[in-house]
Amino acid sequence: MDQDLQQFQTPGQYIQFLLEEKGWSQKVLAVVLQVDEAIVNKIISGKKNLDAKMAIALSDTFSIPADAFLTLQKKYELALAQILTKEDPARFRRAQLFASLPIPEMIKRGWLNVSTYKDVEKVEKELLNFFQTDSFSEIQNLPHASKKTDSGKAATPTQIAWIYRVKAIASEMLVGRYSLAAAKASLPKLKELLVSPVATRKVSRILAECGIRFVIVETLKGAKIDGVCLWLDDKSPVIGMSLRFDRIDNFWFVLRHELEHVIQEHGKTNPMLDVNLQIEEHDHEGVINEEESIANAAAAEFCVPQKQLKSFIVRKRPFFYDRDIIGFSKTIDRHPGLIAGQLRFQLKTYNRFNSHLAKIRSIVTRESISDGWGNIVPLN
Repeated sequence: MDQDLQQFQTPGQYIQFLLEEKGWSQKVLAVVLQVDEAIVNKIISGKKNLDAKMAIALSDTFSIPADAFLTLQKKYELALAQILTKEDPARFRRAQLFASLPIPEMIKRGWLNVSTYKDVEKVEKELLNFFQTDSFSEIQNLPHASKKTDSGKAATPTQIAWIYRVKAIASEMLVGRYSLAAAKASLPKLKELLVSPVATRKVSRILAECGIRFVIVETLKGAKIDGVCLWLDDKSPVIGMSLRFDRIDNFWFVLRHELEHVIQEHGKTNPMLDVNLQIEEHDHEGVINEEESIANAAAAEFCVPQKQLKSFIVRKRPFFYDRDIIGFSKTIDRHPGLIAGQLRFQLKTYNRFNSHLAKIRSIVTRESISDGWGNIVPLN
């Protein structure tokens, strides 16, 4: 604001100052402006707001830019509003919650028992229930309590909301008693399923028998989640998967990756959230920590024995024909899609071998606890 205007609190004070400089009365100004004298009086006394049309008329009259009058008017209105408006800390809190959490999507998915996000009071109550807390400050601090294991970054509120949904569903599941021996014993049983997409329907039962809760929850928009390993308590591991890529290779890699976290007892303090596993974007996210390296190695070896894969690559490079992939898959008792997936990752050619990448989502979700794609898991 121009220095000369700083001394004025309202446009009326400024207009009165200009009138005194010219030696005019309010009546004279009314004549010049061709308006009723009462209008001039109300503007000067602050009983009537000065609009853009009047600002232009005053600009012509006093040879002063119109925005000078409008700036004073806005300054006065804001100062008056600050005096009359009570401070509302809840407004800032609501702004933070709506900015960070995908509340409309959570309502649509049935995670919040609210008919519309416009019912703010009900939304806030449901959020406290969803995150199992009685404090909004705890919700706001959630990103600091969970780590993305692939890069060590704090998880986003959206990613944390997904984790809480996995946890809530898992908490109501009944499975066998968990033991490390049982988890390791499940590996040969799971390996037998690698030959066929249809066989993936047995995964949930095998994991339940060894005490591992297996939950599938469709990811939230922009979350880029593949899976999570978390523990309800020291004897209750949970594997959550999003199946955001409907491919046999991605399914088995992520599942075995999370299962290794369970076997290694990773994630007992904070959930082990895995984002962008074995896809192109992951190559640019920085150094992978030790826990992730262990899980990645176990998953890769499970999908395709790495020594044999490397030998296959050396023998067939640069041409990898479908007949060779199929022949290799029969040799190692794997579906060709698993070999295709490993080749894509090893060769950094993510647009090749698509014909082998069988879809499995509809098969897996048919006999597993799944939330998403139009299905909502009812919770008590």
